[in-house]
Amino acid sequence: MAIDWSSLQARYDEVSQQLAAPSIDTKTRQTLQREASRLADLLRQHTVIQDLEKKIQQVHKELETLEDASMKELYQEELEDLKAQLNQAHQELENYLYPPDERDDRSVFLEIRAGAGGQEAALFAADLMKMYTNYALGKGWQVSIADIAETDLGGIRDVTLHIEGKGVYGHLKREAGVHRVQRVPKTETQGRVHTSTATVAVLPEAEEVDVKINPSDLRIDTYRAGGAGGQHVNKTDSAVRITHIPTGVVVACQDERSQHKNKAKAMKMLQSRIYAAEREKHEAELAKERKEMVGTGMRAEKVRTYNYPQNRITDHQVDLTLKKLDIIMQGPALQEILDALMAFDKEERRKHASI
Repeated sequence: MAIDWSSLQARYDEVSQQLAAPSIDTKTRQTLQREASRLADLLRQHTVIQDLEKKIQQVHKELETLEDASMKELYQEELEDLKAQLNQAHQELENYLYPPDERDDRSVFLEIRAGAGGQEAALFAADLMKMYTNYALGKGWQVSIADIAETDLGGIRDVTLHIEGKGVYGHLKREAGVHRVQRVPKTETQGRVHTSTATVAVLPEAEEVDVKINPSDLRIDTYRAGGAGGQHVNKTDSAVRITHIPTGVVVACQDERSQHKNKAKAMKMLQSRIYAAEREKHEAELAKERKEMVGTGMRAEKVRTYNYPQNRITDHQVDLTLKKLDIIMQGPALQEILDALMAFDKEERRKHASI
């Protein structure tokens, strides 16, 4: 890709002038600051590469004039070192050229819902919750259950995990979609393999500037929490349910002991869900323009199959199959699949990059 560096410098100067204006609103300022930061990184890295190329040219010239073998060896070592630095600098420039999603560093609300398959689907949803929880804890992230509906056999109808940490969305965003399990259910008496599903949604935690919600558009209900959490859950109306009337979006939180804290977390969930819906709509429109919907991470896609009889797990986004399902379901080993997905994500950025 040929880059017009003089145009990039001119754009950086223009953005810097716009940022100097005191009248711009907060959202516009943040957008311009992100652009200015990216342009500054690009221009700085370009300068680093130019300086290294000049040094390499100079060392080449001096090598041609040297006759002393020991001096030639020293200069050759310096040349190899400079070439290694140049290679690293080009890799860093590539990261600036194809930057990750600005939301990749955010925490997430990860929703898991049992799909087709009745009780077996609910049990599979519980297995997925355990896998994601163990993976997140292994990364040093914080995990809490914001809301959960369990079944009497230990399954989960639906659960919302709040996973907090740096880079959570970047790691988990391509988990969104339909997860299919093939195994013999505990309730199956004839040993037949059943196919069940669970859906996963990964919502980046919204920031205040992302979504503005009018308080008059909300209906807030309180109720007594149920399920795990201690005896206090049956004594006070600490759980909170918030309905966003214009969109019909409903969120609930019963994780905290105080109604105030549950309301605050529920508001975060609501903002994140509305924000994700707006982004999904925008991305769908872009995908339609490109006439390609495969690999967009839309929720309706079948992303992975878990085949227990063959101990096999297949991720359909990157066509990766591993024969160690039992290990992956423990959590930390999920990283092998996520690494492949993040590499795929980088390649997608390269395809659709624009300077």
